[in-house]
Amino acid sequence: MKIIFVCSGNTCRSPFAEGYFNSLSLKGIECVSRGLSVSNMPVSRNSAATAQNYGFDISSHLSKSFKKTDFDADFIITMSDNIRDFLVINGGDIDKIFTLGGGIPDPYGGDLEVYKKALGQIADEIDKLVFGGFFDNIEITDMKKEHIPLIAEIEKENFSLPWSEKSIAESSEKNTVFFVAQKDSVLLGYIGINYCVDEGYVTSIAVKKEYRNKGVATKLIDRAVSFARKAGLSFISLEVRTSNDIAISLYDKMNFKKEGLRKKFYVNPTEDAIIMTKRFERLNLA
Repeated sequence: MKIIFVCSGNTCRSPFAEGYFNSLSLKGIECVSRGLSVSNMPVSRNSAATAQNYGFDISSHLSKSFKKTDFDADFIITMSDNIRDFLVINGGDIDKIFTLGGGIPDPYGGDLEVYKKALGQIADEIDKLVFGGFFDNIEITDMKKEHIPLIAEIEKENFSLPWSEKSIAESSEKNTVFFVAQKDSVLLGYIGINYCVDEGYVTSIAVKKEYRNKGVATKLIDRAVSFARKAGLSFISLEVRTSNDIAISLYDKMNFKKEGLRKKFYVNPTEDAIIMTKRFERLNLA
């Protein structure tokens, strides 16, 4: 699948969208950005700084103009209705061209606060698409009470010392946020994030066996990272068994770094845990 984000000059809004979308780790989706005018222009200093503060890098981006061949993309997502209408008039398929969030105001010429607001709106609208299942029908939502027994069953399937329904319920009342993955009303997996001040810790993540290796865990982690960014956390951390090469590889691809070892952290069987952490560098943009 190919997605193209389009704005006027491809120096702020659409590079924001491309950079944020690609900071998620969605399988099988290529994402680029284009503009309607001016090629080979760098992003502005405010654009680069705002993106870096949000956790991704667009500093080397050079603007590219929309070409006729770009109409072949699966989805074309514009930053305004005017741009959408222009593309449709010039040969685009109206069924695959739409405006992100009803339109994102152009921050060009504004101060850092204006750029931060624009990026925040873009990230929110992309999250609605990605975690709402627009691209793959896998929906990531907040845990509800009726999900707790299903989560407890997934715990039993995945862990030697599973959380009980009571433990999950009590944890959700004490600074732990749970997100669940669903497709066609079937619960596929879940993730829990405990947070305090500016620190975040993944308490558990699990996917039903028949839905593994289908991108579910990746989307759950992406949702946790999105939550951490918007909550202003400085990092999100987790533990993983030293023998769990598949999980370690996934976390590594999602830019979690090995930062320590907990000796004999796991039981049944006894095993060390690797501490892996994703940190968010925050710049002072005041």
